Amino acid sequence: MANRKRGLIVVESPAKAKKIAGYVGNDYSVMASVGHIRDLPQKAADIPKSVKDEPWSRLGVNPNAGFEPIYVVPPDKKKVVKELKAALANADELILATDEDREGEAIGWHVLEVLQPKVPVKRMTFSEITKKAILEALENTRNLDTDLVEAQETRRVLDRLYGYTLSPLLWKKIAPKLSAGRVQSVATRILVQRELERLAFKKAEYWDIDAKVAPSAERTDEAFTVRLFEVKQDGAWTAVATGKDFEDETGQLKPGRTAAWLSQVDAVAMANRLAEADWTVAEVNKRPGRRKPFPPYVTSSMQQAANNVLGMTARQAMSTAQRLYEDGHITYMRTDSTDLSGEALNAAKQVVMNDYGAKHFAGPRRYGKSNQNAQEAHEAIRPAGQNWQTSKQKGLTGGEARLYDLIYARAVASQMADHEYETTTYVIEAGDGRFKKSGTVDTFLGWQAVMRDFFPSRRGDDTLPNVQQGQGVALTPLDPPGEGDDWAKRWKAIQEAKEAIAKSRRPGQKKADQPKIDVPTPNPAPLEHFTQPPARYTEATLVKKLEEEGVGRPSTYASIISTIQDRGYARKSGSQLVPTFTAMAVTRLLEDNFPDLVDLKFTAAMEQQLDDIAGGQMQRAPYLDRFYAGDNGLDAQVKDREEGIDPRNACTLHLDGLESSIRVGRYGPYFEKKAADGELLTASLPDEIAPADVSNELAEELIELKSRGPQSLGMHPAEGLPIYMKVGPFGTYLQLGEDPQEGEKKPKRVSVPKNVEPSEVDLKLACDLLSLPRRIGHHPVDGKVVNAGVGRFGPYVQHAGRYKGLEKDDNVLTIDMNRAVELIKQIKGKKEPLRVIGEHPETGQILEIHEGKYGPYIKHGTLNATLPKEREVAEVTLAEAVDLIQKKADKSGKTLRKAAKKKGAKKAAKKSATKASKKSTKKKSTKKKAAKKKSS
Repeated sequence: MANRKRGLIVVESPAKAKKIAGYVGNDYSVMASVGHIRDLPQKAADIPKSVKDEPWSRLGVNPNAGFEPIYVVPPDKKKVVKELKAALANADELILATDEDREGEAIGWHVLEVLQPKVPVKRMTFSEITKKAILEALENTRNLDTDLVEAQETRRVLDRLYGYTLSPLLWKKIAPKLSAGRVQSVATRILVQRELERLAFKKAEYWDIDAKVAPSAERTDEAFTVRLFEVKQDGAWTAVATGKDFEDETGQLKPGRTAAWLSQVDAVAMANRLAEADWTVAEVNKRPGRRKPFPPYVTSSMQQAANNVLGMTARQAMSTAQRLYEDGHITYMRTDSTDLSGEALNAAKQVVMNDYGAKHFAGPRRYGKSNQNAQEAHEAIRPAGQNWQTSKQKGLTGGEARLYDLIYARAVASQMADHEYETTTYVIEAGDGRFKKSGTVDTFLGWQAVMRDFFPSRRGDDTLPNVQQGQGVALTPLDPPGEGDDWAKRWKAIQEAKEAIAKSRRPGQKKADQPKIDVPTPNPAPLEHFTQPPARYTEATLVKKLEEEGVGRPSTYASIISTIQDRGYARKSGSQLVPTFTAMAVTRLLEDNFPDLVDLKFTAAMEQQLDDIAGGQMQRAPYLDRFYAGDNGLDAQVKDREEGIDPRNACTLHLDGLESSIRVGRYGPYFEKKAADGELLTASLPDEIAPADVSNELAEELIELKSRGPQSLGMHPAEGLPIYMKVGPFGTYLQLGEDPQEGEKKPKRVSVPKNVEPSEVDLKLACDLLSLPRRIGHHPVDGKVVNAGVGRFGPYVQHAGRYKGLEKDDNVLTIDMNRAVELIKQIKGKKEPLRVIGEHPETGQILEIHEGKYGPYIKHGTLNATLPKEREVAEVTLAEAVDLIQKKADKSGKTLRKAAKKKGAKKAAKKSATKASKKSTKKKSTKKKAAKKKSS
């Protein structure tokens, strides 16, 4: 019989269990629950037979009994429960060491409820996985906090009631597989509202003037550029209108603004006058400034910084931080508190004093909580332990090193002295215009010293040449103009040059190949500007917005952002989150029928009420009853309003200024318009078109193309087949031959590049495009083939199995090897996995989890299996991964391939076999000689 253990410590993840086991010694068993060991039923088969016939059973919550949840142990957790029970039978106490937030408290409570221990139970909490922290936590245990458990359970039940009541309504009225969520639907609405703002935006044109001046005609190497900011009107200086002075909805100056709105004529005329004026330094203003350091990271600010600085998605940031935490490098990363412990303050001080000197230290700086709804007492995210090291000193690499350095630098900087600088502003007067230029010089780096050490791209000094008030300055010399030429003629020449270049440009032609027209640049130079529509949200700005509004919890933002993409409510365009037409239809249905449920203030108030439950100031059952039951509860609202929602209206969008309507159909969005004769005309909208980018011109073009049907461009001279131009969900494409009959092979198709107008495609260009991909040649370094082609996402070059999209001025038909090599150099290396799980027991392939377009997936060679939404990356076991891959293989009819033997091993084996063969031959030969000798 195994030796009895003093205690069983239960944590969430195997990685955490392994790390802690190394600190607590042989007196304890440390095991992982792998997340929650029980939950609400996920599907009908999970519902217990005892309640299956109850009308509320699909909810998994009984509204008639105080909203009591029906908890079940999922099939994949039964083995975990069995192992935990066996370990508990051999222990003197149970120690719940799950994370120190509400979710962790609830995981521990579920373990307690399922195991039903007959030994003492303790709750152990810690914010970092270091030996000191773990041993201290083991000595300072507490009881389970039932208020925190109540708050988590209320949140879980609330989300279940919301989703399971509203989602079926969306299936009936809009499309199958859609979902509604308490925070997810609000986040989607935020994206949709911004898109509608962009749609309503009216562009405004405004002008200003730049000039290049030097301290004197002899000091042209010190020339700097100044911009017009004031003009003299009626004897008084008036500010020149800039983008902020205009209304987004009208394109007009905001009411009450007195800014001077310059037109092209105004700017040209003024620049012409100023070219002959005297230029004088009217003012020299020097102003000292200082910036305090930012507080250490909390969950939301870390996600924003990881997105802005490192280009990580919220999910990637959280997964990477989870690994750093479990490996003992940082403190717990799900926190709303910006406070630092005494140990952390001492560690930061030590780094500052050693690396930057006493003058740079200004601690201890205390920041407290980051918002009024800050969760239970956690520290900010910081390096773990009492002796902080850089990622290089720790031996970290890749994404983990970059995120760790971000956390390290921010935590150290938070305890450093203010950054001090001096801003110098020159005001230069010429005629009826005043120009301005500012430059900033650091006078003391303070906390910026550590930030610039780790992120050298941060801005440094912007030094201006020394000039004095009252001093004249000189416009820098221009290229010599023609005899008798004046400024107005130069301006006209520039306009004519631009028009000539625009007319002579051919589709797909590189800028370098366009005609060059040398025209002197005027000085001063009028500049045309247009106001810009409100920027779409990125992951970072959406996280910031959600936090500012008090919607949801920062620890859930990563999964929310992934969910709205997985459900087809948003897609990524670069870093922007672009809402889809489906998102607009869903949001409008919810706004029209359940306005409170997508209201920011209402949702934020729900968070406060959950906080009150966590603090023991509110009871869960009455709160849930008000939300769901009663005459105005969610259940009654859905039943009362369901019949009044017309599915056709729900799927039809009428956007301001658009003559056609947009329908959200089974196969995607499409335009719909009635012709003069009453015929209903339709045309599919390409996937890449954002709602704010639709226009009457686009609708007319697509409907016209659809009504004409496939255009025949002629017969392919070599293939003898017709070439058709068609429009599909991904835009305009070419097809060689007729549409296939059932069972026939699909004809060859190729997309028309986005920088080529469909009207410009003739038979020759169509044949050239259909000949793609084309071989450019062999790469000069490794000799591998380099190809050029057009795919779903546009033109590309391909080398060694990797692809790089062409830039807008590259021509896929003429791109040469030199340009292809330049682009290939920009291809990023192989993406690092979010996590390496281990080796497949049968095939020997390494199982990894990667971040994909639609969320994390498990990779086995060339076979990928999507990770279930409810599973955290850090919690997936090897057994689960093997099972998911096998299911994927069975579904796709593929056989799992075994890992290929390494070339080195194969060579060694061959060498060994050859050696053995020679040895055997030699042995036989020796025996033969011996026998012959004996015979003679």
